[in-house]
Amino acid sequence: MGSSLSNLNDGTNGLSMGPSLGDIPESCVACVFMYLTPPEICNLAGLNRAFRGAASSDSVWDKKLPANYQDLLDLLPPERYHSLSKKDIFAVLSRPIPFDDDNKELWIDRVTGRVCMAISARGMAITGIEDRRYWNWIPTEESRFHVVAYLQQIWWFEVDGTVRFHLPPGIYSLSFRIHLGRFTKRLGRRVCHFEHTHGWDLKPVRFSLSTSDGQNASCEYYLDDVERDEALGQHKRGCWIEYRVGEFIVNGSEPSTEIQWSMKQIDCTHSKGGLCVDSVFINPIGDVKEHRKKAFVK
Repeated sequence: MGSSLSNLNDGTNGLSMGPSLGDIPESCVACVFMYLTPPEICNLAGLNRAFRGAASSDSVWDKKLPANYQDLLDLLPPERYHSLSKKDIFAVLSRPIPFDDDNKELWIDRVTGRVCMAISARGMAITGIEDRRYWNWIPTEESRFHVVAYLQQIWWFEVDGTVRFHLPPGIYSLSFRIHLGRFTKRLGRRVCHFEHTHGWDLKPVRFSLSTSDGQNASCEYYLDDVERDEALGQHKRGCWIEYRVGEFIVNGSEPSTEIQWSMKQIDCTHSKGGLCVDSVFINPIGDVKEHRKKAFVK
């Protein structure tokens, strides 16, 4: 079997009985690659010369890049992408691109080619963040931004943020990444401390998002409902949890989209604390055309 595959790859066979993969024109291979994901294209590039040439074709990789890839490149110094092929540009953009004083990052998904975004806690407005009685910054390798905001205790809990960018058309979700308790390393092992964790079981935290074209979403979560979590077999304490706030649609009619979000629990009848805030993620979850088709069918 191994020899058969080898013969297919190099375009020859022991009996010279007919065509093989090596006889397929590079242009035909490129047409097939239009329907494959970037990892699949790279895996097939080693089959033979035609596949290798098609896997490096600008016409193939131009279809894999998002429509607004130039907006992402504008965040980089020109020498980083000058004279690069479309394949190499895809590779550059699939790595995080920091902006806004390194408090925000953009990148394209290696499989879908869609734009993703992350915003650090340092890039958000946090009530009381400058008062060390309430909040502290903790350096950690558990965050992509290498730092998280830790709340010891506060009565008015509010975290707000906003970002404006030319996102390509699509359906996006927004979520907060949160951790109950403080974590440290002791003798190489991860240890969590919950002496400050309180108040999150009394009232829910309200999450919301809005966009510049009038879309809105909101939800509420109890962050520390111990009895319910145990009944469901869930363990939130000591784990990073992503709380999904909602979805929004970018149609592409606007030059840029502004997204605003908040997380708050402002009932001042009780204090709350023992919480780490890492970041907000904006991730693509669907295609506008598919969404319209489903809506039409319904």
